[in-house]
Amino acid sequence: MTLGIIAGGGPLPGQVALAALAAGRGVFVVALEGYADLRVVGGFPHEVVRLGAVGVAVAALRRAGCVDLVLAGPVKRPSLLDLRPDAVGARLLARVGRAAFAGDDGFLAAIVRVLGEEGFRVLGAHEVMAEVLAPAGLLTRVGPDAAALADIARGVAVVRAMGVADVGQACVVQQGIVLAVEAVEGTDAMLARAGALARPGPGGVLVKLVKPGQDRRADLPTLGPATIAGAREAGLRGVAFEALGAILIERAAMVASADGAGLFLLGIDPAA
Repeated sequence: MTLGIIAGGGPLPGQVALAALAAGRGVFVVALEGYADLRVVGGFPHEVVRLGAVGVAVAALRRAGCVDLVLAGPVKRPSLLDLRPDAVGARLLARVGRAAFAGDDGFLAAIVRVLGEEGFRVLGAHEVMAEVLAPAGLLTRVGPDAAALADIARGVAVVRAMGVADVGQACVVQQGIVLAVEAVEGTDAMLARAGALARPGPGGVLVKLVKPGQDRRADLPTLGPATIAGAREAGLRGVAFEALGAILIERAAMVASADGAGLFLLGIDPAA
């Protein structure tokens, strides 16, 4: 059965497609215009579709014989004005209501619900390629000291509070001070901002977690080599992420980069 991939940005859509092909499944990609990187997904059967053109996307997926779908790669939540829904999209918006635009999770949950009502089965990227889920424990040669662990605990409290408000999945903490929190700009831009706010002394930590109550089929926290590069440039000491709740893209490259920079990578249980 052909796996449909609704592709946002970054390398994850291509990795999901390769994993599906390796498992003997066909793939068809709906490449979201302005988000999907055609250098990543252009080599697979695909159609480029504007985000609001829901009818075009659904028709393309049905022509390709897709029942199972994966949402892969970041997509910034649009405004209603920017969305410009087609006729099908307008009908679907009427069903889910404006509450879907109150936050990122509301928007994604609405997408998952609508796709289910249209007869599709939405899977998480980790259900297609389980190896990308972050393990528990230390992945690097260097580990956090007591001060870094205290910053991680502070970061966990902050990110969980942000998650309740459906704001972001990450923050940077240094010496107990919250330097930056993630909003619509994304983790990479947040890290760049945090670097300019760093204080003298031991560097801070990046903490990235699943939001409380988040639907894990869409928008799991995702980290990759670019995250490590951003953490290094920001002068951080390490990165903590939710074990079995975050996606690590190119894990071996991440670990090698972190080891080279003297950073730690730590999978944590935020409830512990």
